[in-house]
Amino acid sequence: MRRLLCTLALLLFSTFALAAVNINTATKEELDALPGIGPVKAQAIIDYRNANGPFKSPQDVMKVKGIKEGEFGKIKDQISVSGATSMPAGAAKSEPRSTAAPAASKSSAASATPPAAPSASPKSEAKAAPMTKDASASKAEAAKSDKDKAKEDKAAKAAQAKADKEKAKEEKAAKAAEAKAAKAKAKEEKAAKADKAKADKAKAKDEKAAAKDTTKADAGAAKDTAKSAPAK
Repeated sequence: MRRLLCTLALLLFSTFALAAVNINTATKEELDALPGIGPVKAQAIIDYRNANGPFKSPQDVMKVKGIKEGEFGKIKDQISVSGATSMPAGAAKSEPRSTAAPAASKSSAASATPPAAPSASPKSEAKAAPMTKDASASKAEAAKSDKDKAKEDKAAKAAQAKADKEKAKEEKAAKAAEAKAAKAKAKEEKAAKADKAKADKAKAKDEKAAAKDTTKADAGAAKDTAKSAPAK
């Protein structure tokens, strides 16, 4: 019975020993619970992943200022870069690594279950999660699309302004040509009227001269007739 209790205790301890802290999503308190990592280094880990993106391997944690091979050697078996954090905050510092089994009764050993691991809240995970490369690329593409659209709109406005200017120029030329044609027509009509008036005047003069000649001829004929008539 004692051996059974020892075995259960060792299994329980192994469960905690295999627990890992996801350094890409862990909170400051969960990182602080790792051996050799205090609040300053925990904050440095968070600042590094916010600035450079998620860690790709546990060894990348040595890129954080203040964490060298010595510190990494203490935590390399307790950290990961994927999955949910399964080590309760403070567990690594508060629980000594011991193989001694605690004394327990048969009934308490049978009913003992490992405590549930607290998971990081969605709010803290959303705050800690850095912007991914895909999000950055999407943002850059959206900015480029907006820039291209603005450029196209500017070109379209310039083309429309040019077309309007050409249309106004053509309308002005058409009006000028119409005014010129109207002026030429008026001039021709005026000249035609002047020519007609001149012709009418010449005709009247000719008719007057002809009438005068006729009157003179008639008077001469009458005079000749009077001379040739016998006296009574």
